[in-house]
Amino acid sequence: MRIYILSRNAKLYSTRRLVEAGEQRGWEIRVIDYLKCSIEIMKGELKISYFGEELPKPDAIIPRIGASRTFYGTAMVRHFEMMDVFTVTGSLAIKRSRDKLRSLQILSKKSIDMPKTVFASNESSAKDVIALSGGAPLVLKILEGTQGVGVVLVESEKAAKSVLDAFYGMDVNLLVQEFIEEANGSDIRVLVVGGEVVGAMKRQGAEGDFRSNLHQGGTAIAHKLTRKEKATAIAAAKAMGLGVCGVDMIPSKRGPLVMEVNSSPGLEGIETSTNLDIAGKIMDYIGQNVTPSDDLLRKRKLKKDNIGA
Repeated sequence: MRIYILSRNAKLYSTRRLVEAGEQRGWEIRVIDYLKCSIEIMKGELKISYFGEELPKPDAIIPRIGASRTFYGTAMVRHFEMMDVFTVTGSLAIKRSRDKLRSLQILSKKSIDMPKTVFASNESSAKDVIALSGGAPLVLKILEGTQGVGVVLVESEKAAKSVLDAFYGMDVNLLVQEFIEEANGSDIRVLVVGGEVVGAMKRQGAEGDFRSNLHQGGTAIAHKLTRKEKATAIAAAKAMGLGVCGVDMIPSKRGPLVMEVNSSPGLEGIETSTNLDIAGKIMDYIGQNVTPSDDLLRKRKLKKDNIGA
């Protein structure tokens, strides 16, 4: 099996673990910096070059596309898809997940519960947006923010109006969400692979911080999901069309509420907190969906014959 991991940094924990898991299975694993790739498009022929040399067609790819490189990264994923290469996360699904507003619209359409959310243009009245959101305290999120950056808690309507006016004045797109006080700064990250839950952790924000992201100083422990939490995570992954993803949910009085579905979830936090081989589960998912190409099978047979000679 020939697998390409589309990652900008081969030293990142998630990338290294995927390489290890693939090599343990005897597969040919290669890390490809997708920004160094070039696309060739001709009549009836599609190619990808890497540092000026044509890349052999892989059996599968694992996209690890950074949020700031979504357009170029998904263009590469789409090109592999056009070449009939299996991908654990499709280009369209990645783009959907990166658009916070679009992803919430999709989840709502599938009747998946979430915090009440309001989106309005900077021409809208901040007072009206606050009222529609249910009043303070409120959570404001920049649409393009990641890892807890660009997320602000405002505890009074006066403060909310001031922050909204400031952001709207800078022409920044915002989501305004109800604040789930009973969560106490915690959330649940669930890893879903091939429609099955393979691991879950509960993240707790640093003292005084309502954000639970590990990049913001939060901590994590293994979490045993309730039946409702498990069903919600699987439904969210299915709605977004993602074969591999992290579903972030927040506990509430009315049940688990989906905050976000991450198409390139980090593996370090969940593998460390649960002691589970999540990278191996991703490789198993590929193995269940892909038959190795004929040339690789021939190489494997030739190697075996040489050993026996």
